[in-house]
Amino acid sequence: MDSFIGIRFKKETAKRFQEFSRTHFKSHTEAMATMLDFFFYNEISPKEKLGPTGRTIEASLKKRINAVIAIMRDMEKSQTKPTVAMLESLFQTEEPKKKPLILEKKIIEEKKEVRFQEKQNNKNEL
Repeated sequence: MDSFIGIRFKKETAKRFQEFSRTHFKSHTEAMATMLDFFFYNEISPKEKLGPTGRTIEASLKKRINAVIAIMRDMEKSQTKPTVAMLESLFQTEEPKKKPLILEKKIIEEKKEVRFQEKQNNKNEL
């Protein structure tokens, strides 16, 4: 069994530590060891500020990502789609229209439709 030692803390600080330790760790010893390891391995002081919080970093990243998305959409509309359309039109092949060989002249008779005809009735009745 491990031996324990008593350390004096102010009452408010001790209560804050106990609440933190209960929510994140199994024991107070594990909580204190983990916190000390964190500061030791990352070579930072507990009195230093680490900079922006996770929320502010996330908000700035979202803004940058939205800006990148807007740039990509603009590029797609103004550059990519027209270029793809031009390339597709170049590679589309249409069957050439078959033209008859000019070996002999063919007279094409056009039938004209008769729109008006004379009345076949000779009695001139209306």
